[in-house]
Formats: sequence, structure tokens, C-alpha cells
Amino acid sequence: MGRRRIQRRSRYTCIMSDCLFCKIIEGVIPADIVFRNENVVAFNDLNPQAPTHVLLIPTLHTENAAGVARNSATITADLFLAADQIANDRGLNGYRTVFNTGEDAGQTVFHAHLHLLGGRPMAWPPG
Repeated sequence: MGRRRIQRRSRYTCIMSDCLFCKIIEGVIPADIVFRNENVVAFNDLNPQAPTHVLLIPTLHTENAAGVARNSATITADLFLAADQIANDRGLNGYRTVFNTGEDAGQTVFHAHLHLLGGRPMAWPPG
């Protein structure tokens, strides 16, 4: 009772039955998927903060970027390589990638996800 069911799909995939992003990976919740491979699923953000705002999620369920890095250097690299491919496919001259870690940083879904933002000039500092 109160336990979350974990399903293993492949060497790296671990799906939590009550996770929004895991449901997107599984196709239970629809999303505008723009990239998919064994380790990464990417889709357009529903609340874009730039002309290009894509969320890249690892197929391994872990709460934050440090968890992804602890579990798999391969998946960590694949997230950034997928972001670069999407940016190049969209002809972006530059882009920003952001991981929010924890509520204080603005993380609202506790499945690690990399934001790819581009298509407009970015200010510094952010936030």
C-alpha cells in the first residue's frame, strides 16, 4: 500500500507508474515527440519560454541530473547530444540547456529533464 510500481523496460529504462514523464515515455500520455532513442525522449514543452523549448527526458527514471550522472554517463551524454541534434535540425544559431534541480530551482516534475531553449536572444543572468 502506497508503494509505486517500478517496471524495467531495457538495460537503462526504469518506469515509475505514477510519474508524468514516465507515462509520456510509455505513450500513455500524448506529447509532441520530436526525438526518441533508447535513452532519451524529447518533446515540445506545453508552456514554451522561447520559440524552441524542448524537454529532453532520460528513459531511466531518476529525480534529477545528478541522479542521471550517477547512474549512467552514457545517458547523460545522450541527453546533450540529442539537444545538439535537435538544435541543429531547427537551425538554431545558439541555444541554452538547463536542468532545474529541486523545488527552489523551479523543478515541478521530479523526473530529470533537460530544457533546450533557443530561437531568441537569451539574457544573463537567467531568472
